[in-house]
Amino acid sequence: MQTAIVIAGFGGQGVLFAGQVLARAAVLAGKEVTWFPSYGPEMRGGTANCTVIISDEEIGAPFVRHPNAVLALNLPSLDKFEHAIQPGGVLVINSALVERKADRGDIEVVALPATDIAEELGDKQLANVVMLGAMLDRLAVLTQEDVAAALKAYLEKKKGHLVAGNLEALKAGVAFAAQAGVPA
Repeated sequence: MQTAIVIAGFGGQGVLFAGQVLARAAVLAGKEVTWFPSYGPEMRGGTANCTVIISDEEIGAPFVRHPNAVLALNLPSLDKFEHAIQPGGVLVINSALVERKADRGDIEVVALPATDIAEELGDKQLANVVMLGAMLDRLAVLTQEDVAAALKAYLEKKKGHLVAGNLEALKAGVAFAAQAGVPA
């Protein structure tokens, strides 16, 4: 089975980091994976997105037109990717930065104030990981433990002081989505 996930937002929101963590989690779980970034020339403030494809079998190409899930960290990302999601897919919206609701009724939508949750945890830059957690609750592609292991592996060597906060953000996202409704 193949699952495609698009993570999109502005540069500086940790879009590419979230994708790399998801890809590493897939590798650690023994899956096939591709990670395909796309971003503007600006370091911060420009648009950024990445596509992560996770599969039990070899992946033919890193490009996908209709992902199973989209994490939209800002309004332009929601506008760009909402209508590409497969029917029955998952859309996770950072409602702290996006005021409009999803237009579609054939997908599952989780709107969570990821930036606000991250600020409560002490660092608004954790919003990307909060959103990953919410997606994990709704999309049976990897476990919370898989992503936690990837966060540790990714951060421990150079940024070990960030591990605990990221793990709390992951748990907070899962908890919010679980309280918001029945998991997929």
